[in-house]
Amino acid sequence: MSDRFLGYVYLALAMIVVGSTVVASKVIGSGLPVFTATALRFAIAFPCFLFLMRVTGAPLPRLGKRDWLLLVLQAGAGSVGYTTLLIAGMHLTSAADAAVIIGTLPIVSAAIAIVLLRERPQASLLLAVLLAGAGVLSIAVRADGANAGAQHSLLGNALIFAAIVCEGLFILLNKCLKTAIPPLALSTIMTGLGLALSIIPAVFEMPWQTPVTSKAVWAVVYYAMVPTVAGFLLWYAGAAKVSGSEAALFTALAPVSAVVLAVVVLGEVVSSSQLTGIACVLLAIGGMAFLGNGALVFLKKTKNLTTEARRDRDNTENLK
Repeated sequence: MSDRFLGYVYLALAMIVVGSTVVASKVIGSGLPVFTATALRFAIAFPCFLFLMRVTGAPLPRLGKRDWLLLVLQAGAGSVGYTTLLIAGMHLTSAADAAVIIGTLPIVSAAIAIVLLRERPQASLLLAVLLAGAGVLSIAVRADGANAGAQHSLLGNALIFAAIVCEGLFILLNKCLKTAIPPLALSTIMTGLGLALSIIPAVFEMPWQTPVTSKAVWAVVYYAMVPTVAGFLLWYAGAAKVSGSEAALFTALAPVSAVVLAVVVLGEVVSSSQLTGIACVLLAIGGMAFLGNGALVFLKKTKNLTTEARRDRDNTENLK
């Protein structure tokens, strides 16, 4: 198994658990204030990362001021910003709408990778991104009957899109770091900074005066242990093996996961257009994996054969 393919597996698993945050946030938003839930998420996850670092003997890296600033920006945007905006948006809108909006993450992340990181993706990769985008649009096109009785909110949808922008920055700012940080150490730093940035706003929410549901607390525990601990490790391990624009494409799996979990957990009905969208997303990722491995090997072999043919031709001309 090549490093690139292994990176694809890590990224796919990471985005599947990211999709589950839609359902978890729906439950959290109805029973906890947003910053309180965010701080509780990191308060649970941070000791887990510290324990993993102690068990594995992983040291914290020495970083310069620029890298620390980038890490604070990552934590503020992706850790705190994404969580609070998603929970606030899910309190106002439906899981189906959120799944569609999360589907814009590949396009947003790819744009950041190209503009901010100055990457030049191949035409095949751009085509795969477009195919993933087509899948997202197919999920967005639903029959009126499928929307009957659903909860919709322009403000809620806007908050979720803002969360997606934050997540796109979170995903790709890691590529700007000068010092290479191992996934476990980076996840620990992100969680600790997220806790530090969210705990003060959480105090101002005065959660001790707010009714709290047990379902919301358990949803936060899940959010902390699965998308946060497992998701961070999987994403950073995968992102270290591929380019930023390739990693951005895998974010298309998040809406697929969100739709499936909306059916299983929330009892929503999947339409034929949503199934078509899921197929397009999976086809885009499968095509990207082929182009990144099989096509690359084919091109290398073709180049080698061409070089050998030219060498034989030159030798023949010399004999003449």
